[in-house]
Amino acid sequence: MKALVIVAHGSSREASNQEVIALAERMKESLASEYPLVNTGFLELAEPLIPASIEQCIEKGATEISVLPYFLSAGRHVQEDVPHEVQSVIAKFPQVKIAILSHIGGLPQMDNLIKEAVL
Repeated sequence: MKALVIVAHGSSREASNQEVIALAERMKESLASEYPLVNTGFLELAEPLIPASIEQCIEKGATEISVLPYFLSAGRHVQEDVPHEVQSVIAKFPQVKIAILSHIGGLPQMDNLIKEAVL
């Protein structure tokens, strides 16, 4: 079974964390055929943290997990911190296929999204 984990930084402002959780909830329905499980994980300041979120998916039967960094730029968190957190789970569950997707800001569709926002 496939799972998607949408990963964000996490905030001390709970409303910001809830935005990410609400996004994941909306995605559950539209992605159900491809990803029966959609979860959120946070780098810090909010729960569940990235490793716990991935492990929750594994506990629910996921054998293939895609991690989507919900970040606009490829800074330290995208390049180092998220991979480090994901690697800690890969080491514990080598039988599970876990891949990190491109961060949101690196997707080619971002150009069109910005155009739609400003036009």
